[in-house]
Amino acid sequence: MAQPKIIFFDIDGTLIDMNKKQIRPKMTETLKRLKQNNIQICIATGRSVITLPHFPDITFDAYITFNGAYCFDQAQTIYSCPLPKEDVKNILQNAAAIQRPVSIATKHRVAANGKDKDLAMYYSFANLEIEITDDFDQVAKEEVYQIMLGCRKSDHAQLLQNTHHAKITSWWDRAVDIIPSQTGKGNGIRQVLHYFHLDPSQAMAFGDGNNDIEMFQAVGTSIAMGNASQELKNIASDCCGNVADDGIYHYCKQHHLI
Repeated sequence: MAQPKIIFFDIDGTLIDMNKKQIRPKMTETLKRLKQNNIQICIATGRSVITLPHFPDITFDAYITFNGAYCFDQAQTIYSCPLPKEDVKNILQNAAAIQRPVSIATKHRVAANGKDKDLAMYYSFANLEIEITDDFDQVAKEEVYQIMLGCRKSDHAQLLQNTHHAKITSWWDRAVDIIPSQTGKGNGIRQVLHYFHLDPSQAMAFGDGNNDIEMFQAVGTSIAMGNASQELKNIASDCCGNVADDGIYHYCKQHHLI
């Protein structure tokens, strides 16, 4: 295998064991050694900017957040695509119609108008708490990059009713992220590769969920975690071990990336 120039990492279930809620020492070592070998490392996550975890002594070369709707590096914004305000308004109305509270995310805020069991559990996977705010309606008028709520697949069509530039992405069957239709992790990767003047063939990605499918389609080499969904494994170039067993570390060692 040719050594990649850049590697993209999902966070939850990939860099971080969702049971332990923290990065494992071997994963930290892996990221540091990749950097030492002149391989760029990037985050590709559904998380908002302000909910990104802190990785001590690790500086990522770029961040793809909100499933690709907002990408940036240490110096500047690479790509920004918030949801159209009319779509936000209609999605909130649609969610209310099925009696589901929602959480909305801007670059600087995450605000919710309530919580239910599904939304609370969705947050707990990332070791986060829902913030129900009095100024939710005002935050909803700002640039919203992502809307999160608990629901089932049978609710998807109703949630997107009367929207024109929104789509659903999900990695869990009890909640969704609603993002701009022209975004996604795949588009975010294409934006970052263009920014760094790199070709998809020079890129690798590690992921575990169905919202990583587009990411895998945008890189030359895609590695599914041992704990990944079967759908993701089906399209991956290769598989590594479980996140709880330092799968990425052992894969990188085996393929002489570190």
